[in-house]
Amino acid sequence: MKKLSVCILFGGMSPEHEVSLRSAESVLNNIDQEKYHLLPVGITRTGEWILYTGSDYSLLPTGAWETYENNRRAAISPVRGQGLLSFEGDCVVREKIDVVFPVLHGENGEDGAMQGLLQLAGIPYVGPHVAASAVSMDKTLTKLVIDQAGVPQAAWHLVRATGLENRMEKVVETLEARFEYPMFVKPAGTGSSVGVSKAADRETLVKALLAAGKYDEKILVEEFIDGREIEVAVMGNDSPVASICGEIDSGAEFYDYDAKYITDTSTAYIPARISEEVAEQVRDYAVQVYKAIGCQGLSRVDFFVTRQDQRVVFNEINTLPGFTSISMYPKLFAASGIPYSQLIDELLTLAQEAAK
Repeated sequence: MKKLSVCILFGGMSPEHEVSLRSAESVLNNIDQEKYHLLPVGITRTGEWILYTGSDYSLLPTGAWETYENNRRAAISPVRGQGLLSFEGDCVVREKIDVVFPVLHGENGEDGAMQGLLQLAGIPYVGPHVAASAVSMDKTLTKLVIDQAGVPQAAWHLVRATGLENRMEKVVETLEARFEYPMFVKPAGTGSSVGVSKAADRETLVKALLAAGKYDEKILVEEFIDGREIEVAVMGNDSPVASICGEIDSGAEFYDYDAKYITDTSTAYIPARISEEVAEQVRDYAVQVYKAIGCQGLSRVDFFVTRQDQRVVFNEINTLPGFTSISMYPKLFAASGIPYSQLIDELLTLAQEAAK
Protein backbone atom coordinates (compact mmCIF):
# COMPACT_ATOMS: atom_id res chain seq x y z
CA MET A 1 0.00 0.00 0.00
CA LYS A 2 1.39 3.38 -1.01
CA LYS A 3 2.19 5.70 1.84
CA LEU A 4 0.35 9.02 2.13
CA SER A 5 2.76 11.97 1.77
CA VAL A 6 2.31 14.25 4.76
CA CYS A 7 4.06 17.60 5.02
CA ILE A 8 4.55 18.69 8.65
CA LEU A 9 5.03 22.46 8.72
CA PHE A 10 6.64 23.91 11.84
CA GLY A 11 8.49 26.91 13.22
CA GLY A 12 7.42 30.22 11.73
CA MET A 13 8.17 33.87 12.38
CA SER A 14 5.66 34.41 15.20
CA PRO A 15 6.49 34.78 18.92
CA GLU A 16 5.21 31.21 19.27
CA HIS A 17 8.06 29.76 17.20
CA GLU A 18 9.46 27.69 20.08
CA VAL A 19 6.08 26.22 20.97
CA SER A 20 5.64 25.16 17.35
CA LEU A 21 8.99 23.35 17.41
CA ARG A 22 7.97 21.41 20.51
CA SER A 23 4.58 20.57 19.01
CA ALA A 24 6.15 19.35 15.77
CA GLU A 25 8.64 17.18 17.67
CA SER A 26 5.75 15.42 19.41
CA VAL A 27 3.73 15.00 16.21
CA LEU A 28 6.70 13.58 14.30
CA ASN A 29 7.56 11.19 17.13
CA ASN A 30 3.97 9.94 17.38
CA ILE A 31 2.85 9.73 13.74
CA ASP A 32 2.77 6.23 12.22
CA GLN A 33 5.77 6.19 9.87
CA GLU A 34 4.67 2.83 8.48
CA LYS A 35 1.61 4.58 7.12
CA TYR A 36 2.96 8.00 6.11
CA HIS A 37 5.84 9.39 4.05
CA LEU A 38 6.97 12.42 6.05
CA LEU A 39 8.12 15.75 4.67
CA PRO A 40 9.11 17.90 7.68
CA VAL A 41 9.42 21.51 6.56
CA GLY A 42 10.58 24.11 9.04
CA ILE A 43 10.28 27.87 8.76
CA THR A 44 13.05 29.80 10.51
CA ARG A 45 12.53 32.96 12.53
CA THR A 46 13.74 34.93 9.50
CA GLY A 47 11.26 33.23 7.16
CA GLU A 48 13.51 30.74 5.37
CA TRP A 49 11.82 27.43 4.46
CA ILE A 50 13.93 24.29 5.00
CA LEU A 51 13.17 20.65 4.24
CA TYR A 52 14.60 18.89 7.28
CA THR A 53 16.09 15.60 6.06
CA GLY A 54 17.16 14.23 9.44
CA SER A 55 15.34 11.65 11.54
CA ASP A 56 16.29 12.92 15.00
CA TYR A 57 13.35 15.10 15.91
CA SER A 58 14.84 16.03 19.28
CA LEU A 59 16.88 18.58 17.28
CA LEU A 60 13.77 20.66 16.64
CA PRO A 61 13.31 22.35 20.05
CA THR A 62 17.03 23.18 20.27
CA GLY A 63 17.09 24.79 16.81
CA ALA A 64 19.87 22.42 15.69
CA TRP A 65 17.62 21.11 12.89
CA GLU A 66 18.32 24.30 10.92
CA THR A 67 21.96 23.37 10.28
CA TYR A 68 21.54 19.66 9.56
CA GLU A 69 24.01 18.96 6.73
CA ASN A 70 21.61 17.42 4.19
CA ASN A 71 18.85 20.00 4.52
CA ARG A 72 17.46 21.64 1.40
CA ARG A 73 15.80 24.99 0.89
CA ALA A 74 12.15 24.42 0.13
CA ALA A 75 8.79 25.98 -0.69
CA ILE A 76 5.21 24.91 -1.21
CA SER A 77 4.18 26.04 -4.66
CA PRO A 78 0.85 27.87 -4.99
CA VAL A 79 0.53 26.26 -8.44
CA ARG A 80 -1.81 23.31 -8.23
CA GLY A 81 -0.17 19.95 -8.67
CA GLN A 82 3.40 21.05 -7.97
CA GLY A 83 3.43 20.32 -4.24
CA LEU A 84 6.70 20.71 -2.38
CA LEU A 85 9.67 22.19 -4.22
CA SER A 86 13.14 21.67 -2.75
CA PHE A 87 16.39 22.95 -4.18
CA GLU A 88 19.70 21.11 -4.70
CA GLY A 89 22.15 23.43 -6.39
CA ASP A 90 20.60 24.35 -9.72
CA CYS A 91 18.11 21.47 -9.58
CA VAL A 92 14.55 21.60 -8.32
CA VAL A 93 13.07 18.46 -6.76
CA ARG A 94 9.28 18.27 -6.84
CA GLU A 95 7.38 16.03 -4.44
CA LYS A 96 3.65 15.46 -4.24
CA ILE A 97 1.93 16.40 -0.98
CA ASP A 98 -1.25 14.55 -0.12
CA VAL A 99 -2.01 16.52 3.04
CA VAL A 100 -0.36 19.20 5.19
CA PHE A 101 -0.37 19.32 8.97
CA PRO A 102 0.50 22.96 9.73
CA VAL A 103 1.87 22.63 13.25
CA LEU A 104 2.28 26.40 13.29
CA HIS A 105 1.08 28.62 16.09
CA GLY A 106 0.38 32.34 15.90
CA GLU A 107 0.87 34.89 13.13
CA ASN A 108 1.09 33.48 9.58
CA GLY A 109 0.44 30.00 10.92
CA GLU A 110 -3.08 29.91 12.24
CA ASP A 111 -4.49 33.27 11.15
CA GLY A 112 -5.53 32.19 7.66
CA ALA A 113 -2.33 33.21 5.84
CA MET A 114 -0.86 29.70 5.52
CA GLN A 115 -4.34 28.30 4.96
CA GLY A 116 -4.75 30.67 2.01
CA LEU A 117 -1.52 29.41 0.42
CA LEU A 118 -2.60 25.78 0.83
CA GLN A 119 -6.05 26.60 -0.51
CA LEU A 120 -4.50 28.13 -3.64
CA ALA A 121 -2.27 25.09 -4.04
CA GLY A 122 -5.24 22.75 -3.74
CA ILE A 123 -3.58 20.78 -0.93
CA PRO A 124 -5.74 19.39 1.91
CA TYR A 125 -4.66 20.55 5.34
CA VAL A 126 -5.45 19.90 8.98
CA GLY A 127 -7.55 22.52 10.74
CA PRO A 128 -10.05 25.25 9.95
CA HIS A 129 -10.04 27.04 6.61
CA VAL A 130 -9.18 30.68 5.92
CA ALA A 131 -12.15 32.60 7.32
CA ALA A 132 -12.55 30.55 10.50
CA SER A 133 -8.80 30.73 11.14
CA ALA A 134 -8.77 34.52 10.72
CA VAL A 135 -11.80 35.07 12.96
CA SER A 136 -10.45 32.78 15.66
CA MET A 137 -7.00 34.39 15.61
CA ASP A 138 -8.41 37.88 16.09
CA LYS A 139 -9.96 37.77 19.57
CA THR A 140 -12.10 40.86 18.89
CA LEU A 141 -13.66 39.24 15.82
CA THR A 142 -14.21 36.07 17.84
CA LYS A 143 -16.04 38.13 20.45
CA LEU A 144 -18.38 39.60 17.83
CA VAL A 145 -19.28 36.17 16.46
CA ILE A 146 -19.83 34.70 19.92
CA ASP A 147 -22.01 37.65 20.91
CA GLN A 148 -24.25 36.78 17.95
CA ALA A 149 -24.17 33.07 18.82
CA GLY A 150 -25.53 33.80 22.28
CA VAL A 151 -22.82 31.99 24.22
CA PRO A 152 -22.03 33.79 27.51
CA GLN A 153 -18.62 35.49 27.57
CA ALA A 154 -16.68 38.10 29.53
CA ALA A 155 -17.47 41.76 28.90
CA TRP A 156 -14.82 43.33 26.67
CA HIS A 157 -13.53 46.56 25.17
CA LEU A 158 -11.34 47.22 22.13
CA VAL A 159 -8.38 49.60 22.40
CA ARG A 160 -6.22 50.71 19.46
CA ALA A 161 -2.48 50.80 20.02
CA THR A 162 -1.78 53.63 17.53
CA GLY A 163 -1.20 56.86 19.43
CA LEU A 164 -2.02 55.15 22.71
CA GLU A 165 0.62 56.99 24.74
CA ASN A 166 -0.82 60.39 23.72
CA ARG A 167 -4.34 59.48 24.88
CA MET A 168 -3.50 57.02 27.64
CA GLU A 169 -5.29 58.95 30.39
CA LYS A 170 -8.60 59.00 28.49
CA VAL A 171 -8.33 55.31 27.57
CA VAL A 172 -7.60 54.35 31.18
CA GLU A 173 -10.54 56.42 32.43
CA THR A 174 -12.85 54.72 29.93
CA LEU A 175 -11.69 51.29 31.03
CA GLU A 176 -11.96 52.13 34.73
CA ALA A 177 -15.52 53.36 34.18
CA ARG A 178 -16.43 50.06 32.59
CA PHE A 179 -14.47 47.44 34.56
CA GLU A 180 -13.34 46.95 38.11
CA TYR A 181 -9.77 45.90 38.84
CA PRO A 182 -8.28 43.47 38.10
CA MET A 183 -8.84 43.33 34.35
CA PHE A 184 -7.14 41.34 31.61
CA VAL A 185 -5.27 42.94 28.72
CA LYS A 186 -4.48 40.89 25.60
CA PRO A 187 -3.09 41.51 22.12
CA ALA A 188 -5.95 40.59 19.78
CA GLY A 189 -3.86 38.33 17.56
CA THR A 190 -1.53 36.21 19.67
CA GLY A 191 -1.87 32.79 21.28
CA SER A 192 -0.12 30.93 24.09
CA SER A 193 -0.86 33.96 26.33
CA VAL A 194 1.90 35.94 24.60
CA GLY A 195 1.64 39.59 25.63
CA VAL A 196 -1.24 38.94 28.06
CA SER A 197 -1.27 40.74 31.42
CA LYS A 198 -3.47 40.94 34.49
CA ALA A 199 -3.81 44.58 35.54
CA ALA A 200 -4.47 45.10 39.24
CA ASP A 201 -4.37 48.92 39.29
CA ARG A 202 -3.88 51.96 37.07
CA GLU A 203 -0.10 51.66 36.97
CA THR A 204 -0.14 48.00 35.87
CA LEU A 205 -2.97 48.73 33.41
CA VAL A 206 -0.83 51.33 31.61
CA LYS A 207 2.09 48.90 31.47
CA ALA A 208 -0.18 46.11 30.23
CA LEU A 209 -1.64 48.24 27.42
CA LEU A 210 1.81 49.29 26.22
CA ALA A 211 3.07 45.69 26.40
CA ALA A 212 0.12 44.35 24.42
CA GLY A 213 0.52 47.11 21.85
CA LYS A 214 3.97 45.77 20.96
CA TYR A 215 2.33 42.64 19.54
CA ASP A 216 -0.83 43.94 17.89
CA GLU A 217 -2.57 47.15 16.84
CA LYS A 218 -5.79 45.83 18.40
CA ILE A 219 -5.82 45.33 22.16
CA LEU A 220 -8.59 43.44 23.94
CA VAL A 221 -9.43 44.40 27.51
CA GLU A 222 -11.74 42.06 29.44
CA GLU A 223 -13.44 41.96 32.80
CA PHE A 224 -11.92 39.56 35.31
CA ILE A 225 -13.81 36.31 35.75
CA ASP A 226 -13.17 34.50 39.03
CA GLY A 227 -13.46 30.94 37.87
CA ARG A 228 -11.85 27.63 37.10
CA GLU A 229 -10.07 27.50 33.72
CA ILE A 230 -11.71 24.73 31.69
CA GLU A 231 -10.53 23.47 28.28
CA VAL A 232 -12.31 21.25 25.77
CA ALA A 233 -10.86 19.64 22.63
CA VAL A 234 -13.21 19.58 19.63
CA MET A 235 -12.71 17.52 16.47
CA GLY A 236 -14.74 17.03 13.32
CA ASN A 237 -16.12 18.63 10.19
CA ASP A 238 -19.90 18.60 9.77
CA SER A 239 -20.54 16.67 13.00
CA PRO A 240 -17.91 17.82 15.53
CA VAL A 241 -17.47 16.05 18.86
CA ALA A 242 -16.13 17.40 22.13
CA SER A 243 -13.72 15.64 24.45
CA ILE A 244 -14.15 15.39 28.17
CA CYS A 245 -13.38 18.61 30.02
CA GLY A 246 -9.97 19.39 31.44
CA GLU A 247 -9.02 21.96 34.01
CA ILE A 248 -5.88 24.04 34.39
CA ASP A 249 -4.74 25.22 37.80
CA SER A 250 -2.01 27.64 36.76
CA GLY A 251 -0.41 27.93 40.19
CA ALA A 252 0.26 31.56 39.22
CA GLU A 253 -1.66 34.80 38.75
CA PHE A 254 -3.07 33.31 35.55
CA TYR A 255 -2.18 30.72 32.91
CA ASP A 256 0.49 32.78 31.12
CA TYR A 257 3.23 31.69 28.69
CA ASP A 258 5.66 30.78 31.48
CA ALA A 259 3.07 28.69 33.31
CA LYS A 260 2.25 26.88 30.06
CA TYR A 261 5.74 26.11 28.79
CA ILE A 262 8.57 27.12 31.11
CA THR A 263 7.79 26.71 34.82
CA ASP A 264 6.22 23.67 36.45
CA THR A 265 3.71 25.57 38.59
CA SER A 266 0.59 24.54 36.62
CA THR A 267 -1.41 21.38 37.20
CA ALA A 268 -3.86 19.77 34.78
CA TYR A 269 -6.91 17.91 36.00
CA ILE A 270 -8.56 15.49 33.57
CA PRO A 271 -11.47 15.28 34.02
CA ALA A 272 -12.09 18.79 35.32
CA ARG A 273 -13.22 19.26 38.90
CA ILE A 274 -16.75 20.29 37.95
CA SER A 275 -20.11 18.53 38.09
CA GLU A 276 -21.25 16.37 35.19
CA GLU A 277 -24.11 18.79 34.55
CA VAL A 278 -21.73 21.74 34.22
CA ALA A 279 -19.32 19.66 32.12
CA GLU A 280 -22.11 18.86 29.66
CA GLN A 281 -22.93 22.57 29.39
CA VAL A 282 -19.26 23.35 28.68
CA ARG A 283 -19.08 20.67 25.99
CA ASP A 284 -22.32 21.88 24.41
CA TYR A 285 -21.08 25.48 24.32
CA ALA A 286 -17.74 24.29 22.88
CA VAL A 287 -19.49 22.71 19.90
CA GLN A 288 -21.72 25.80 19.50
CA VAL A 289 -18.65 28.06 19.37
CA TYR A 290 -16.89 25.71 16.92
CA LYS A 291 -19.89 25.72 14.57
CA ALA A 292 -20.60 29.44 14.89
CA ILE A 293 -17.08 30.31 13.75
CA GLY A 294 -17.18 27.68 10.99
CA CYS A 295 -14.33 25.51 12.20
CA GLN A 296 -13.43 22.10 10.85
CA GLY A 297 -10.77 19.55 11.71
CA LEU A 298 -9.88 20.67 15.21
CA SER A 299 -9.90 23.43 17.78
CA ARG A 300 -9.53 23.79 21.53
CA VAL A 301 -12.22 25.89 23.19
CA ASP A 302 -11.52 27.46 26.58
CA PHE A 303 -13.99 28.55 29.25
CA PHE A 304 -14.29 29.75 32.81
CA VAL A 305 -16.65 28.14 35.29
CA THR A 306 -17.32 30.75 37.96
CA ARG A 307 -16.50 29.72 41.51
CA GLN A 308 -19.48 31.45 43.07
CA ASP A 309 -22.38 30.18 40.97
CA GLN A 310 -20.92 27.69 38.43
CA ARG A 311 -21.76 29.81 35.39
CA VAL A 312 -20.03 28.81 32.14
CA VAL A 313 -18.27 31.73 30.42
CA PHE A 314 -16.49 31.46 27.06
CA ASN A 315 -12.85 32.60 27.08
CA GLU A 316 -11.26 31.90 23.67
CA ILE A 317 -10.77 29.40 20.86
CA ASN A 318 -7.48 28.09 19.48
CA THR A 319 -7.65 26.59 15.99
CA LEU A 320 -4.16 25.06 16.08
CA PRO A 321 -3.67 24.21 19.74
CA GLY A 322 -0.41 23.00 21.17
CA PHE A 323 0.60 19.42 20.39
CA THR A 324 3.54 19.24 22.78
CA SER A 325 3.99 16.34 25.18
CA ILE A 326 2.24 18.43 27.87
CA SER A 327 -0.47 20.02 25.70
CA MET A 328 -4.10 19.66 26.67
CA TYR A 329 -5.58 18.93 23.22
CA PRO A 330 -3.98 15.49 22.73
CA LYS A 331 -4.29 14.75 26.46
CA LEU A 332 -8.03 15.44 26.45
CA PHE A 333 -8.69 13.12 23.52
CA ALA A 334 -6.39 10.48 24.97
CA ALA A 335 -8.53 10.58 28.12
CA SER A 336 -11.60 10.33 25.86
CA GLY A 337 -10.29 7.11 24.32
CA ILE A 338 -8.34 8.38 21.31
CA PRO A 339 -4.54 7.99 21.78
CA TYR A 340 -2.09 10.44 20.21
CA SER A 341 -1.20 8.41 17.08
CA GLN A 342 -4.86 7.64 16.34
CA LEU A 343 -5.70 11.31 16.87
CA ILE A 344 -3.20 12.29 14.16
CA ASP A 345 -4.73 9.67 11.83
CA GLU A 346 -8.22 11.05 12.37
CA LEU A 347 -7.13 14.66 11.83
CA LEU A 348 -5.40 13.77 8.55
CA THR A 349 -8.53 11.90 7.42
CA LEU A 350 -10.75 14.87 8.30
CA ALA A 351 -8.45 17.16 6.32
CA GLN A 352 -8.84 15.02 3.21
CA GLU A 353 -12.59 14.73 3.64
CA ALA A 354 -12.96 18.50 3.99
CA ALA A 355 -11.11 19.05 0.70
CA LYS A 356 -13.48 16.86 -1.34
